[in-house]
Amino acid sequence: MPKTKTAFFCQQCGYETPKWTGKCPSCGAWNSFVEEVVQRENKNRKGKTDWDEAAKDLRKAHKLDEIIPQSDLRMDTPDSELNRVLGGGLVPGSVVLVGGEPGIGKSTLFLQCALQWQQIKVLYVSGEESGQQVKLRAERVGTQNPNLYLLTATDTATIFQEVKKVQPQLLIIDSIQTLESPYVESAAGSVSQVRECAAELQRFAKASNVPVCIIGHITKEGSIAGPKVLEHMVDTVLQFEGDRHYAYRILRTIKNRFGSTSELGIYEMVATGMRPVSNPSEILLSQHNEPLSGIAIASTMEGLRPLMIEIQALVTQAVYGTPQRTVSGMDLRRLQLLLAVLEKRGGFHFGTKDVFVNIAGGLKIEDPSIELALVCALLSSYEDRALPSNMCFVGEVGLSGEIRAVNRVDQRIAEADKLGMDVIIIPKANAKGLDSKNYNIEIKTANKVEDVYRMLFN
Repeated sequence: MPKTKTAFFCQQCGYETPKWTGKCPSCGAWNSFVEEVVQRENKNRKGKTDWDEAAKDLRKAHKLDEIIPQSDLRMDTPDSELNRVLGGGLVPGSVVLVGGEPGIGKSTLFLQCALQWQQIKVLYVSGEESGQQVKLRAERVGTQNPNLYLLTATDTATIFQEVKKVQPQLLIIDSIQTLESPYVESAAGSVSQVRECAAELQRFAKASNVPVCIIGHITKEGSIAGPKVLEHMVDTVLQFEGDRHYAYRILRTIKNRFGSTSELGIYEMVATGMRPVSNPSEILLSQHNEPLSGIAIASTMEGLRPLMIEIQALVTQAVYGTPQRTVSGMDLRRLQLLLAVLEKRGGFHFGTKDVFVNIAGGLKIEDPSIELALVCALLSSYEDRALPSNMCFVGEVGLSGEIRAVNRVDQRIAEADKLGMDVIIIPKANAKGLDSKNYNIEIKTANKVEDVYRMLFN
């Protein structure tokens, strides 16, 4: 019997060392090395899969002028939001990695896409659920596809044997942390297993020109589980975000070799699966029968898509000695900064008030252009006077109380105009070169927060 070989791998970056060490010399993480059993077959490594034989031509050097670009060849998926995030559809031979929290809807989204894509042959590999469980989920989606094949296996050798028989045009892996390669003797989900399985799938995709979609787990910090090299090996990395207690999900692009990383898709979780939301602003804005104080409409940008969101603020007298500051959907430190600006520049006594802020719909917004709307919502609740429901705000608030310019103001105005808003307040610096005749909405400008306060409450 050959002697068992072991090595130590960093759980953060995948760095390998023959002995244990306290600090990783690659990423600097402490106590991240674990011992794993490895088995290397250097002599037979080149021909261990049939896809390497098919990819002999790929290992030859070619002149750059002789290579014919095929960037225009894309496979349009039946999901419009997924097409938007991928940059126009799936590229043949690409590897797409999707991560997200448990229960967020990753498996449902790709099973639904496979069921609706009836023009091509799809192989769905499930290593987490049995065939009965996947069948029940497919019946809940309510779509039938005779070209969808299901395989419940975790061994990569078995998976590639079935791939040779089925000859799919799309391969979906659910998930990469459950796969095991026969060439690595370690547990499923370990650094070496995830790296080896991803390498085999990548070689298959490049040799066969079949796109591969991989579903991955995430850690408690929110990053994709496994070595960081996993994200470097794939072509596209998508992140599924959102609160499981809310109906809305955001599919965001982290890495994309074939398109922009600024696009994002928005979905709504319904009883029949994930429904693409083509115009999310109409859903995120609630319809009030009567005017309420502490509510302001902000025009923000998520990637290249303009969104109209509702910011809710509640300002009450503090009951305890230390005032409370509670935020949902944005950074708490940004709220504290704006309260300090209002206290110093405007003379509003928020130091004795409890302040609660919420972004309606469960979204998490990092765009600083919502600060003017947040300030107006705070002042509305402070004065207990409702703002007009047909008014929205755009602008970043500086430390001296000035309203700073934002980018893509024309797209924000067009989105507010499309949703039937009557008035939009923008920074005065953005008014240069802006033709208000192109819009049906009234455009007002402001230079400081005091100007907006006098405009609203005087």
